[in-house]
Amino acid sequence: MTDSNKRHHRHRDTIHGRGYFRRLGPGLVTGAADDDPSGIGTYSQIGASFQFQLLWTALLALPLAAAVQETTARLGLVTGKGLAAIIREHYRRWVLWLMVTLVTAANTFNIGADLGSMAAATKLLIPIPTPVLLIGFAVGMAVLEIFVPYHQYARVLKWLCLSILSYILVLFVVEVSWGDVAKNTFIPNMTFDRTTIAALIAIFGTTISPYLFFWQTSEEVEEHKDRHRDGDTTVHRAELSAMRGDVFVGMSSGVVVMFAIMVTAGTTIGSKGSATITTAEQAAAALEPLAGRFTSLVFTLGIVGTGLLAIPVLAGSTAYALSETFGWREGLSLRMNQAKAFYAVITASMLAGLAMNLVGIDSVRTLYFAAILNGLAAPPLILVIWLLARRNDVLGARRSNAMSQVLVAIAALTIAVLPILFIFAD
Repeated sequence: MTDSNKRHHRHRDTIHGRGYFRRLGPGLVTGAADDDPSGIGTYSQIGASFQFQLLWTALLALPLAAAVQETTARLGLVTGKGLAAIIREHYRRWVLWLMVTLVTAANTFNIGADLGSMAAATKLLIPIPTPVLLIGFAVGMAVLEIFVPYHQYARVLKWLCLSILSYILVLFVVEVSWGDVAKNTFIPNMTFDRTTIAALIAIFGTTISPYLFFWQTSEEVEEHKDRHRDGDTTVHRAELSAMRGDVFVGMSSGVVVMFAIMVTAGTTIGSKGSATITTAEQAAAALEPLAGRFTSLVFTLGIVGTGLLAIPVLAGSTAYALSETFGWREGLSLRMNQAKAFYAVITASMLAGLAMNLVGIDSVRTLYFAAILNGLAAPPLILVIWLLARRNDVLGARRSNAMSQVLVAIAALTIAVLPILFIFAD
């Protein structure tokens, strides 16, 4: 192996020192992709409706989301298999088919909603016909994901992660009451009425999403193969440690952006009284008269950037899940003629999302269905992940530690119990 290859495929054996950003990988991309346009719309609505009242959820969501993603990453890294392949190996087929069906449907609805948000946000800046924008975004992302070699495409995704910084930048523009922010962040103050519980379901459902589980697991496999082209499957303890750092950085960035959006919306839109924000582009448009053109512009550019990052992750997640379910060759590191079915799923996912918009399906309705499907899939899927991470025949000596297992269990219980509380709440 040449010196240049050694430098490029250096083991992710540390998260510190020079080349820090280059060594971050699937964890960073996954965490940033969590803040897709539909998530931005959700967080904006919660900030507009509750102002700072639910900021404390960020402190709870971070360890839960990080623990789940670290566990899925561990499963992929240690076994060398994607999540669907692991479930197929250890559980009955109906369990796998049910979860993959729910996730595939949710991902497709999410792609449609995100494409619509990107087109609508772009139109706020440039008067281009919506169909042209929709087709341009869908085709462009599909071409990049299918035809750009994996190690180059992974770098594209990492640079797109910087788009989420736009929401942190906005905090330096709007006038925030940081005393109130700190109080509501560290001292929870809430009532368990239906409206509040619905908001909690939206927060945790958006932050801990099933499509991220499949993507994280499979991308760890891809990254390991890309770093070890000699076929070495050994996973060193230092590599697991660096993976944890990568995941924590990624999920921290996602939750910090969630926090920033809720603060921004609470400071601006929410200060005028509870407002209804159903999409990310509505939030961007509402910000302009309240916080100025610059704030609205930065918010809008963030919608487009996060969409460019999240939609390929959604389509890729579906492709990994279906390919592993049916035993097709899969992986972004393979060429199209080596994994035809895998890339066909990516193409079909993009086309389905595009078709939803072109035939006029309401983006808010698609997000509603996606939220329901994610809510159905997440609790049992997290439970399966928790069970797999405890098994000696799956991870052996590389099993998750007790703290991680407890946090994953709490995540599953939280997402499962909240809808039940909603049913019985006043």
